[in-house]
Amino acid sequence: MDTSITPTDYAAAPINAALSAEEKIEMYREMCRIRRFEQTALKYYNKGEMAGFLHLYIGQESVATGTISLCGENDHVITAYRCHGHALACGMEMNPSMAELFGKATGASKGKGGSMHLFAPEHNFWGGHGIVGGQTPLGLGLAFGVKYQGLKGCCLCYLGDGAINQGAFHESLNMASLMEIPVVYIIENNGYSMGTSQARSSAHDGPLAKRAEGYGMEWDTVNGEDVYEVRAKTYEAMERARNENKPTLLEIATYRYYGHSVADANAKKYRTPEEIEKYKTYHDPIRLWRRQLISEGVLSDETADAIDKEAKLEANAAGKFAVESPVPTVESLFEDVYWEVDNDTAAGNTGRHFFND
Repeated sequence: MDTSITPTDYAAAPINAALSAEEKIEMYREMCRIRRFEQTALKYYNKGEMAGFLHLYIGQESVATGTISLCGENDHVITAYRCHGHALACGMEMNPSMAELFGKATGASKGKGGSMHLFAPEHNFWGGHGIVGGQTPLGLGLAFGVKYQGLKGCCLCYLGDGAINQGAFHESLNMASLMEIPVVYIIENNGYSMGTSQARSSAHDGPLAKRAEGYGMEWDTVNGEDVYEVRAKTYEAMERARNENKPTLLEIATYRYYGHSVADANAKKYRTPEEIEKYKTYHDPIRLWRRQLISEGVLSDETADAIDKEAKLEANAAGKFAVESPVPTVESLFEDVYWEVDNDTAAGNTGRHFFND
């Protein structure tokens, strides 16, 4: 870890100094789109028009936006169940994303996945995953595929602070280090594993990312409120993966404004309302990024307001699209189970999906 860099230096990091005004504004736009998408989803959920779980990303927008802004054509993204922000940052459109939350046929996963399972392979986004820590070996596999094909790229694999205690995660770290796999594991540490504070859920000495030392892996901590720091440190990890096939474990400090899910009835019991308001007032990533860009002369209050209004209208339109979309047919229940059946192959017609004669 390099402790010699001060927060003000991250704007001057080469990867950030190279940003154009338009690119900085685009990150602000993306953060607003994620926030407005989530707020619209919450509105419909509270009205009873959306079923299942809903894990909101509100308060963490700078993490997905900052990290995914660094991705190229050979970089891949996979995450856990709090996946809406990552999906939109990867390039998914709001309409199919919102429709999936409603379980509609026009959804990204044809209404069969819901909130936790948005997928967009065409954008190298390999989904949200509901099994805690279950995406960590999958991210390892995606990164191995990049290396196997001789491509210069990596996989960003996101997880929450609660998932670091899962066995699959530690097995993945061991293999990533042992086999030199270009994967960047990103802990989005919002302080609470569902409803349990980090101090009560993890035996640790210092940062959670320090556990990487047990596997001979590089690690670092990141202030998730600072887009410049998020980009600078993630870029360093991605370049290590791309050029040296070496993995990294990053721990990005962030905060969620709502509960573990909208159904979390104790969201204001295991943390105080005052704590939540403090983060909203003084640590909101969108407000901080807006202030930063205005101070640089890149953005004006009028333009910022217009961007936010545009994002709100887009989210409202996505909500309307989802409401008006059809539900999946009963027959579609048998589709997308086996590729062989859907594509009418010999294996699909004979039932020999896994074995020879």
